Amino acid sequence: MAGKTKVTGETMNTQMVIRDMSPKDVDQVYEIEKLSFSSPWKKESFYQELHHNIYAHYLVLEVDENIIGYCGIWIVLDDAQITNIAVLPGYRGRHFGEALLREAMELCRRKKAAQLSLEVRVSNHIAQSLYQKLGFQPGGIRKHYYTDNGEDALLMWVRLNES
Repeated sequence: MAGKTKVTGETMNTQMVIRDMSPKDVDQVYEIEKLSFSSPWKKESFYQELHHNIYAHYLVLEVDENIIGYCGIWIVLDDAQITNIAVLPGYRGRHFGEALLREAMELCRRKKAAQLSLEVRVSNHIAQSLYQKLGFQPGGIRKHYYTDNGEDALLMWVRLNES
């Protein structure tokens, strides 16, 4: 990954660090992935992303030196897409996901992306609420997008120079 990202701050009186993901982080990220998604990526996919995908950028969020969240982004020219974003279940609802997404958006801006998109389950109203709070707008439906149950995905996007 090109460039270094390190953001420190406090969320709910907890010290946190957001930084670039490295291969040594994959085991912890994979555990978050398994706890967060019914069809998790394989561990090898994260290594592939870090080592072979020139468009991939991954951030991890640490609390007390433990990774509790991560976000993957592909940036191609001026278009960015969130591939995955997750926070450990015990840390949800405490603004960590928002901090991580805000930093991901800033990374996209620094890399000169003009817009950022993502897919979210149509049933995931909590995530949709967060995305709308940060300026994302609905942009369409991807029918039967999720392979585990055939659920549709809501495509959401935000113009990065307007949020």
